[in-house]
Amino acid sequence: MAYFDAGTTSFDDIAATGNAETLFELGLMYATGRNGETDVIAAHKWLNIAAFRGIDAAKHHREALAAEMSREEIAQAQREARDWITRH
Repeated sequence: MAYFDAGTTSFDDIAATGNAETLFELGLMYATGRNGETDVIAAHKWLNIAAFRGIDAAKHHREALAAEMSREEIAQAQREARDWITRH
């Protein structure tokens, strides 16, 4: 997996590639706060998209993350994932 440096890379540009492994890595990055603060909504969104694109490990991580999220946070993450998939 690639390691992304927040100081030199636009995450929107990275995500636009649509590569499932890259999207999975983004989800992990947001879940762990690797390049800043954690963002569970963004993490769930990217893990959901990666799972949709065939990354089985993303399903496990998404489910574990969802157990710590409110219903509203999960709903927002799912909306954002659907929107992203629709646009890409």
